[in-house]
Amino acid sequence: MFIERNVSLQALNSFGIAARAAHLARVRSEQDVRAVLADADLAVQDKFVLGGGSNIVLTGDVKGLVLKVEIPGHRVVQQTERHTIVEAGAGENWHDFVTWTLDQGLPGLENLALIPGTVGAAPVQNVGAYGLELQDRFHELDAIDLQTGEPFTLDAAQCGFGYRDSVFKHAAAHEGDFGLAGRALILRVRFALPRAWQPVLGYLDIERRMLEEGVARPGARQMYDWIVAIRRAKLPDPAVIGNAGSFFKNPTVTPEQCQDIIGRDPHVVHYPMPDGSVKLAAGWLIDACGWKGKRVGNAAVYDKQALVLVNGGGAQHPATGGEVMTLAKAIQTSVYERFGIRLEPEPVVV
Repeated sequence: MFIERNVSLQALNSFGIAARAAHLARVRSEQDVRAVLADADLAVQDKFVLGGGSNIVLTGDVKGLVLKVEIPGHRVVQQTERHTIVEAGAGENWHDFVTWTLDQGLPGLENLALIPGTVGAAPVQNVGAYGLELQDRFHELDAIDLQTGEPFTLDAAQCGFGYRDSVFKHAAAHEGDFGLAGRALILRVRFALPRAWQPVLGYLDIERRMLEEGVARPGARQMYDWIVAIRRAKLPDPAVIGNAGSFFKNPTVTPEQCQDIIGRDPHVVHYPMPDGSVKLAAGWLIDACGWKGKRVGNAAVYDKQALVLVNGGGAQHPATGGEVMTLAKAIQTSVYERFGIRLEPEPVVV
C-alpha cells in the first residue's frame, strides 16, 4: 500500500481547516487495514480514522497515521418477513447511499437525506434528523480491531447508541471495557429497512410542507425531496462555505426546567420526547443570545442558522481550529449564563 507523507488535510475536512497529516493511507478494503497492521513501522504509530471529514475540527496537525476510509460498494443482502437488509461499504457517501436505497424502491432512510459524511462515520455519531436516528434503521456492522487485527460484528445493542453517541466515541476506561474510540475501523454497515413503511412525521418544517402542498400522506420520495430542499435552504454547502453541519447537540431538559425557560422566553422552540424529557432547539438558544453572524477571526456563526459555525475566510484564509473552538466556547458561556443550559459540541475535536 502506498503511504502518503506530509499530506494536506484541508480538502479532507468539510470545515476547510488547514492542517497536515504526517502519514496517510487510503483504506479501500479490509486487506489494506491488515497490510498496515502487518507493517512493523506503521503498526506502532498512533492511528486516526477519517471518513468524510464532515464532523471534525482540526486544531493542529495530525501526528501518526491517518486511515482515510474509502471502502466502496452497496447491495441488498436479504429479505426478511418485516425488513429488507441492505449493506454499504464504510467509504460510501451517506447521501448517495440514501438516494440509492430509494432508487431501489426501498424507503426508510429518507429523513436522513443530505446529511454529510460517509456510511462508516454515520454509526459513530448515530446521525439523526427530522424525527429519525440511524439506530432506528440499524441492523449490524463489521469492523476490525486496530490493535489485534481481528474482525468483529456488532449489533445495535453492542454499539451503545445514544443521542449523537455510540461506543465508538468512548475509550475503554479499564482493561476489558468495551469503549472503541481509536480502536475500531468500521468496514461495512447493514440497515434494516421496513417493508411496511410509514412516513416519520411530526417536525414543523415537514408539517408546513404538507400544508403548503396539500399532501396529507407523503410518500418516501416526497419526504426525501422536502428534506433535501429544507436542508439546502437552512444549511450552507460545505463545498461553498466550510462547516461541520450542526455544531451543537440539541439539549434535553426536564419539563420543569422547560417551563422555567418558557416563563422567561415564551417563544423557545422545544419538543416533548417519549421519555418525558423535553428537547430544546440549540439554534434558537444561540440565536436568542445574539450570536447569528458574529465571528472570531475567520470563524463565524452562519447568518441563516445559528446552530452552524462556518469558515468565514474561505480556502485562501481559512479559519483555524483554535478560532472555531474559541467561538464555540464563547457561545457555550453565553447560553449558560442566560438559560442555565450547557451546550455540547457535536464534532470531534482533534
